[in-house]
Amino acid sequence: MVDTKKSRPRGRPRAFDPDAAVATAQQLFHARSYDDVSVADITGTLGINPPSFYAAFGSKAELFGRVLDRYACDGAIPLRQLLDPARPVIDCLAAVLEEAACRYAGKSGASGCMVIEGVQSIDEDAKRAAMVFLVGAEAAIRDFVAARHPEAADRVMDYMTTVMMGLSTNARRGHDHARLLESARLAVGGLERAMAGPG
Repeated sequence: MVDTKKSRPRGRPRAFDPDAAVATAQQLFHARSYDDVSVADITGTLGINPPSFYAAFGSKAELFGRVLDRYACDGAIPLRQLLDPARPVIDCLAAVLEEAACRYAGKSGASGCMVIEGVQSIDEDAKRAAMVFLVGAEAAIRDFVAARHPEAADRVMDYMTTVMMGLSTNARRGHDHARLLESARLAVGGLERAMAGPG
């Protein structure tokens, strides 16, 4: 007589892929915001239990940090490409705003800028993690402007941050690409005034 319990092939559990988990968490955070995604939401979506989650990522905020690293590589505005020293400053900055309108409009249910939304989190650890990326982007814009228009660098950086935050907020409210793009193009007029000087 055959012991069917012993002869039945045992299935191997699916290997946990941390990189795939980070990609999935990115979709959740981008679609719903960091504050509106719980650890239970993440573990349920990934099909793991809380101890496995904490063993792999440490905390929700640490996972968010890894998500931001991934977002910086494949989701954020490519400032290095757009801020081209061979082109007029105003043209490059206008291209950044138009690219923001395009990216913030939302793909696969995600809208807005994950970094900008992250710095508004009520979680201080998540806010600090996102702030690193925001400050880095601001510095890139400021340094780009300062190379040719040092007197305008700070106010142009502040203006760009303000406009991009507005675009992200409106994207989260449901503005589509065409509407965001119109706002971005209208903002170029204010950018020209910021470049010209105060008053």
